[in-house]
Amino acid sequence: MNVKLFSPFTIKDVTFKNRIVMAPMCMYSSHNKDGHIQNWHRTHYTTRAVGQVGLIIVEATAVTPQGRISPQDLGIWSDDHIDGFKEIVSLMKEHGAKTGIQLAHAGRKAVLEGEILAPSAISFNEKMKTPKEMTKADIAETVEAFKKGAERAAKAGFDVIEIHGAHGYLINEFLSPLSNKRTDEYGGPADHRYRFLSEVIDAVKSVWEGPLFVRVSAHDYNEDGLTPEDYITFSQWMKDQGVDLIDVSSGGVAPAQINVYPGYQVKYSETIKNGTEIPTGAVGLITTGKQAEEILQNDRADLVFLARELLRDPYWPRTAAKELGVQIEAPKQYERGWI
Repeated sequence: MNVKLFSPFTIKDVTFKNRIVMAPMCMYSSHNKDGHIQNWHRTHYTTRAVGQVGLIIVEATAVTPQGRISPQDLGIWSDDHIDGFKEIVSLMKEHGAKTGIQLAHAGRKAVLEGEILAPSAISFNEKMKTPKEMTKADIAETVEAFKKGAERAAKAGFDVIEIHGAHGYLINEFLSPLSNKRTDEYGGPADHRYRFLSEVIDAVKSVWEGPLFVRVSAHDYNEDGLTPEDYITFSQWMKDQGVDLIDVSSGGVAPAQINVYPGYQVKYSETIKNGTEIPTGAVGLITTGKQAEEILQNDRADLVFLARELLRDPYWPRTAAKELGVQIEAPKQYERGWI
């Protein structure tokens, strides 16, 4: 059997050496609160590159200061951030990994001092701050911030940009009728709720020619919310705008009870991939090589995104290769202990 997990995958002119992706995971480690790269990031990301992950996507990185989830988030709202990202990109590429960054805005889920923004003045829950409803000027400024973030990501040398449209953060808030109660052209029917994401995609693409991913939450887990079938429509619109891959997660836009089990989100990736004919990434409690290989062999996704499993095992590609009976190249310095 041809093992797909360790086969290359090309988008545009960027080839990943395998189908293993490190999903963006917030480290909350910019302790000086100015969004800069710290030693933790240098160690954390480079280790997974040494571990032979094909694509490493840097955590949700805020395009504006008030778009951070927390004061400890990484930022890309200033040219001062570029050099730090250049450094970690260089470190990861030295070990053969392709590199991505997730551009993000937390919206109403920001836990910060001062004003926070959202499509509508509705808090996530009773414990969280009520956001300011964004004016059209706020919307235009935020779209421009995503564009500037993409320009800086290009200068830093990233191979991939992912727009964060999931987990209840700002773009997801615009998409979902649970959090978007606007009555202007950014609210109401699906095409109006999509408008903000559409403008962000166009803005990013005006300065970025490389692979473009969008992470989505394909299920709101609420009878009045969005389902994977709704995301077939959104994904078709994204494909038409030139998005190259949909990274399919779920939940986070409103409090919900989610039945979590291994691979519980893979079916959403499969629904979007089959319904839109766009490449997808599957994520969510994928832990073994055999599980990842089943997803790829059955065409349920094109890439496998791992999160917590790569925290537990930075060398998971080696673990999966042994499980699947595949030999992968070791870092030269580790050859004696790799077999």
